[in-house]
Amino acid sequence: MAEFQAGADGAAGERTVFLLAHTGRPAAVRSAELVVQGLLRSGIGVRVLAAEAADLPLPSQVERVDATPRVLDGCELLIVLGGDGTLLRGAEFARTSGVPMLGVNLGRVGFLAEAERDDLDQVVERVVSRAYEVEERMTLDVLVRNDGHVVHTDWALNEASVEKAARERLLEVVTEVDGRPVTGFGGDGVVCATPTGSTAYAFSAGGPVVWPEVEALLMVPISAHALFAKPLVTAPDSVLAVEVQPQTPHGVLWCDGRRTVELPAGARVEVRRGAVPVRLARLHHASFTDRLVAKFALPVAGWRGAPH
Repeated sequence: MAEFQAGADGAAGERTVFLLAHTGRPAAVRSAELVVQGLLRSGIGVRVLAAEAADLPLPSQVERVDATPRVLDGCELLIVLGGDGTLLRGAEFARTSGVPMLGVNLGRVGFLAEAERDDLDQVVERVVSRAYEVEERMTLDVLVRNDGHVVHTDWALNEASVEKAARERLLEVVTEVDGRPVTGFGGDGVVCATPTGSTAYAFSAGGPVVWPEVEALLMVPISAHALFAKPLVTAPDSVLAVEVQPQTPHGVLWCDGRRTVELPAGARVEVRRGAVPVRLARLHHASFTDRLVAKFALPVAGWRGAPH
């Protein structure tokens, strides 16, 4: 995981920050208003999606733009206000542009977020003074083959999951690592995840928590009906594959729970380390251990620590 000191972007000329908010949340609307006011007072321009502008109390000097691949051109930072779903939506813009994303959690867990709603004043202050660092997070490149032909490509920051489409039927799959078969089973599916995604769907399916500094890929079966169907942690350059067996009903591929495509019987999903990372802005140097304890409210009462 690479780290960069912020400050190069927007160093000369007008500074612009892009703001993305979950406009369906009253808390996000109010938070957006506070962030916009703070940035504008400091002479930093703000840009938002035109489709969201009507739902936000924005002054006239806020720039409204349509959602295009170049929507973040000229921006030094993407601030996202919302829960995990909104943060993953923001990651789509961040990956395409290379602009760092700073998440403010307005949801329940928000592992991708760097700040909470009560930290808005500090967020604005740190953005204005460029007092943040940027780290890269591994992504996944996802490829679907059918009858030997590539029929779909996608990517994910958290996970790519192969899942059954019919609740009443098991999905029969065979898993593979680096061109060699591992095991076959029937179940609800398989999650292929990054360390960033280890605390998301993979965690719910019984996978291990992997520290973000660890470069690895995860393969986690979902409700497998098998004696050996355990979570696997592989090398970061491994290629994971999940083959939907010909005798099984069709499945579905989900990428970050946002983008989906149907998988016919016999389809093959290949997952490898993504060529393009997502850059996250960080305000704190707190360890991931502390973040894990705080997000899951883990019981640590009685801990004494190592003797000095």
